[in-house]
Amino acid sequence: MTFTLIFEQLLNGVQLGVMLFLLAAGLTLVLGIMNVVNLAHGSLYMIGAYLAITAAQWSDSYLVGVAAGLAGTLLVGMLIELVALRALYRRDHLDQVLATFGLILFFNELVAMLWGRAALFASLPAYLQGHLELPGGASYPLYRAVIIAVGLAVAALLWYVVTRTRLGMLIRAGASNRAMVAALGVNIRLLYTVVFGFGAALAGLAGLMAGQIYTVQPGMGELILIQVFVVIVIGGIGSIRGALVGALIVGIVDTLGRAFLKPLLATVLSSAAANTAGPALASMLIYLLMALVLALRPAGLFPARG
Repeated sequence: MTFTLIFEQLLNGVQLGVMLFLLAAGLTLVLGIMNVVNLAHGSLYMIGAYLAITAAQWSDSYLVGVAAGLAGTLLVGMLIELVALRALYRRDHLDQVLATFGLILFFNELVAMLWGRAALFASLPAYLQGHLELPGGASYPLYRAVIIAVGLAVAALLWYVVTRTRLGMLIRAGASNRAMVAALGVNIRLLYTVVFGFGAALAGLAGLMAGQIYTVQPGMGELILIQVFVVIVIGGIGSIRGALVGALIVGIVDTLGRAFLKPLLATVLSSAAANTAGPALASMLIYLLMALVLALRPAGLFPARG
């Protein structure tokens, strides 16, 4: 176990973390501002991946695929808010969970009808292939480094929009007292549509970047959505800063656990026992971490103020 290997896995954890942040940021905006539990957020992640791959194949341009994935999920998200979620704002969370679970089934079947159930695979353009040189003579995939840079740039942009712009002021005010904001003449319904569409676009961005690394298939959104909810609980519901910190913690803990827990256990257990216990414990680490955080800070590490 060398320093270079640990550093590479740490970067992989950061890369997973920023992708989880893109999903968690959109979901925490919807949950913290609109008070809507949206289980279909993972479906938007899936739609972004499918639209990006399809557009890139048709146009032979990765950038066209990126634009199609972002624009497509933005429009789909706004349509979902208009058609399905607008009637659920005053309903309890159980109704929201049931309705958005129905959306999961709908989008999974729709994707299977349009693209089939076989997995799709995408290839990177030449300018995103290759490796970056790391200290110690090791190398790291350029595309994964780009994902890290994009995720951190989006985090900075999101912080600026929420804290330094008029739109961010309206978003924060709507989260505190939507009735008062509406009484002051703000179109709160339009604001909610924009917020939900923006959150959907963030999910689509995560999906289109993940489509170049992971398998794109129906139901891929549910696999990552559980981790996203863990991120939100650890970071604090409704907190963008908490979503970023929680995502990085979850990404790093999950990646390092899967990479090193089994060989560490092999130093004190038999090989067979380590092979059995290592992967099982590694998959449990983020949930144990969530339980620890809830025991010490029930509102999360950085709960939303107010």
